[in-house]
Amino acid sequence: MVVQQHRSGGGARAVCALAAMGVMAAAAGCSGGGGDRAAADDRSGPGAVEAVRQAAAVLTGTDAEGASPARVTGKPAVTGGAEDPSAHAGARPDAGTKSGAGAESGAGTTAKVSTSMETAAGGTRVTIRGRGTYDFRSRSGRLKVVLPQDAVGKEEHLPITELLAPGALYMMNRGAGVPKDKWVRIDTTALADGNLVTGGATDPVAAAELLLGARAVTYLGESDLAGVTVRHYRGTTDIGRAARQAPAASRGALTAAAKGFRTDTVPFDAYLDEQGRLRKVRHRFSFANEGPAVEVVSTTLLYGFGVPVSVKIPAGRDIYTGEIRQGQQP
Repeated sequence: MVVQQHRSGGGARAVCALAAMGVMAAAAGCSGGGGDRAAADDRSGPGAVEAVRQAAAVLTGTDAEGASPARVTGKPAVTGGAEDPSAHAGARPDAGTKSGAGAESGAGTTAKVSTSMETAAGGTRVTIRGRGTYDFRSRSGRLKVVLPQDAVGKEEHLPITELLAPGALYMMNRGAGVPKDKWVRIDTTALADGNLVTGGATDPVAAAELLLGARAVTYLGESDLAGVTVRHYRGTTDIGRAARQAPAASRGALTAAAKGFRTDTVPFDAYLDEQGRLRKVRHRFSFANEGPAVEVVSTTLLYGFGVPVSVKIPAGRDIYTGEIRQGQQP
């Protein structure tokens, strides 16, 4: 079992348990498309809920009610270098995930991504940062996750390369006895958090899909985000509702999260640009059972829409299947 159920156990222990195979243990040591600008009178009440859900729907390929694909405008983004899924015998369902030549991805459905994940437990605050690219149509991306320095400023851990694919997370430089040239594959549908926290960065498509369950949303006004005017919305989302409305390719991970967390309600802040595109989202995941509450704050920043994205899923021979020694690094 990679991750304990979050509905049981203490707050700090829950965060530590998330990382039996994930990034959090290594870090803490257990210490293009869019639409017209929305009218001002549509930015509060039901209008705010709709704006947030629609921004999520455009990225994830559903409509705001999860019934059918959303229309996305923009020229196709053409990339290359991805692996043919038929190249390896016994290919997994996620094998060959790519944004390749001829891919039907809208210019607004690929983006550069910056992530941060911050948690505090036992008086220690830890922040994990990531950067990479993501294709929301193929639900695949590549991130380099940088673990924090130790107390004296020494970089203890190598950056971890993560490949995200439907139902799977691949990690290079995981450490703990894993050969440096091998990947670790994690089935995200088997994680109690659905990889909302375990990988040290919330899968960008999951971060967007969570907003499909948005409710009680308030419009807080305009602000500047790296030179872009954005509209700030604050509210809560229901993980169970988001899971039911998410596309089938992502439903398993969110369904696992809906069952695993103590509560289905997740507070968020979402920032949309004048075209209605999601530019930034911050989720606050809370663990509070027997011990003090522990909050994990996950932030996803999207920019550089239309960037080429290429993700090559590792062949079976490149995946490590041996035992991982917890609490050790290479």
